[in-house]
Amino acid sequence: MSGEEMSRTFEDVGEQYEPHDLESTVFDRWDAVDAYDQTIEHWSDGESFYFLDGPPYTSGAAHMGTTWNKILKDAYIRYHRMLGYDVHDRPGYDMHGLPIETRVEEQLGFENKRDIEAFGEDAFIEECKQFAEEQLAGLQEDFQSFGVWMDWDNPYKTIRPEYMEATWWGLSQANDRGLVERGKRSISQCPRCETAIANNEVEYDDVEDPSIYVRFPLTDREGAVVVWTTTPWTIPANTFVAAGSDVEYVGVDAHRDGETERLYVAAGVLEDVLAKGDYDDHEVVERRSGAEMVGWEYEHPLADRVEHPSGDEAFELYTADYVEVDRTGLVHSAPGHGEEDFERGTELGLELFCPVGEDGRFDDRAGPYAGEFVRDANERIIADLDAEGYLLAEDPVEHSYGHCWRCDTGIVQIVTDQWFFTVTDIKDDLLANINDSEWHPAEARDQRFTDFVEDSPDWNVSRQRYWGTPVPIWLPAETVDGVSVEWSGEMDDAIVVSDRDELAARADQAIDSETIDLHKDTVDELTITEDGVVYERVPDVFDVWIDSSVASWGTLDYPERDDAYDEYWPADLIMEAHDQTRGWFWSQLGMGTTAVDQIPYEEVLMHGHALMPDGRAMSKSKGILIDPNEVIDEHGVDPMRAFLLSVTPQGADMNFSWEGVQTMRR
Repeated sequence: MSGEEMSRTFEDVGEQYEPHDLESTVFDRWDAVDAYDQTIEHWSDGESFYFLDGPPYTSGAAHMGTTWNKILKDAYIRYHRMLGYDVHDRPGYDMHGLPIETRVEEQLGFENKRDIEAFGEDAFIEECKQFAEEQLAGLQEDFQSFGVWMDWDNPYKTIRPEYMEATWWGLSQANDRGLVERGKRSISQCPRCETAIANNEVEYDDVEDPSIYVRFPLTDREGAVVVWTTTPWTIPANTFVAAGSDVEYVGVDAHRDGETERLYVAAGVLEDVLAKGDYDDHEVVERRSGAEMVGWEYEHPLADRVEHPSGDEAFELYTADYVEVDRTGLVHSAPGHGEEDFERGTELGLELFCPVGEDGRFDDRAGPYAGEFVRDANERIIADLDAEGYLLAEDPVEHSYGHCWRCDTGIVQIVTDQWFFTVTDIKDDLLANINDSEWHPAEARDQRFTDFVEDSPDWNVSRQRYWGTPVPIWLPAETVDGVSVEWSGEMDDAIVVSDRDELAARADQAIDSETIDLHKDTVDELTITEDGVVYERVPDVFDVWIDSSVASWGTLDYPERDDAYDEYWPADLIMEAHDQTRGWFWSQLGMGTTAVDQIPYEEVLMHGHALMPDGRAMSKSKGILIDPNEVIDEHGVDPMRAFLLSVTPQGADMNFSWEGVQTMRR
């Protein structure tokens, strides 16, 4: 056949090709002959291959990112079956957490926790369960319509009791290894959701905030140190000022409007500070390193208005390694409102003063600001600083500010009691276990992921919400005679329950371990009495990332049964987008190392994000997205699959292209 004849033949085929008719025929044929089940049976004697599906949240319909992800997974699963493997391909769904709660709150018209509590926790939990199940059904239908073959009749659901106890077992294992504790930390808090959120759940947007230069008057010498901050609301909790140990600082007599005052700032930013303050002239009268300024004492600028930290060591200058020669080179530090401030303040033995509640409002210790939302109080605080003569300059600034990943509310940094996996105690083990996995692309493991793990703090695993797996820890509450008992803070004096059978054996109330629902509204009613002491469950639920962190054994129904675990674990392959270096890739490593000192996956294939044709990030909330079902309606499933599979999956983002799909159809 000549080239011209071949070209005409392909043109004829192209004109005859109607993807929707052909795909409908294929889907009907698959159903008629049970094609998936026959394929599973055909390869059942092959070598086992454990593909672990990362569970999407059941919070909405499939978008182009999840579509690309599932089609890539389908291709790799089919490829391994063609090689003769018996592939474990159970799909999974992440059904707890804020992604679901905030959607349900929106549907019910709720604004905050008070609305949930008025509605009833048990009723809200039931609404969340119903919503998650409805969304799961929609996702299943979408994924199957994309031609993806997985074990759709048997998905793992993170809300099932047998899966939830997989998280309990993980916590119990971590506790046995001495890696669980409750303590105060400076955490990222969503004031609307009124819960801690993980640093990797904080999403950053540019906002305009006030930035202020403030004089802190020295009490043991003439003059004032000048600090700069974009969070005036944290000034009431100021505890110390940080200087760079080796940074050169200058004391200057600054002149303005016929008056002179002495100011201390870093030498490298002197001219900038003087310009901000509109000073006419100055003379340098002193030069010192930050180390030489340690111990200088100052007066809290709002001392007459608010309570403030106590102790002889408060309101002094100390060195800190987070200081940069920027703005003033001296850092206003409030251990109650920042991770670095908290860590340095703890090292120095300073009081952790945090006059802010979980809802982001000042408490009574904040004096005239009590009851006010912290960011709303900025203007009043600035005005009060100005009235006292401490405001040197105000200069609004646009900067990147953290927001809640689910409700888009600006976060606040506060100190609260939380439960932690102390992963900083096993940092060397975490880094060593990374090397037991193979990554594509390799540099994602050796650079991006390793860097993230090296910098990771202790893992805050608790959340102050409703729809999640309850933290299975019971603490002493009172004696059987009704005398209150205070927990010692030692885990030896707490009860950690590892599974449903243990709960049934130890609970004061009669429960059936086979049928019990492990959600908050049920287990909160259960007490445990031992040695004359009544124990009550802590009110928290797990960080939703704990749910998916145990997927490698939870999807195998471990610890309820161990046959599949013994055959398959750890996973041979996982495949997700590059943002999961801070998400699922990390949470699995963290849980695996904490619970069993092993990474739960052997190979990682990392792809990128699906972007708009012009390179913008897709956003459902902003109406910036490509609906995969619209693509299918216009061009069919196979052209869409062919386009998505034509893009390199190794780490690179993909700009969706309507023309690219059209080309695949031709």
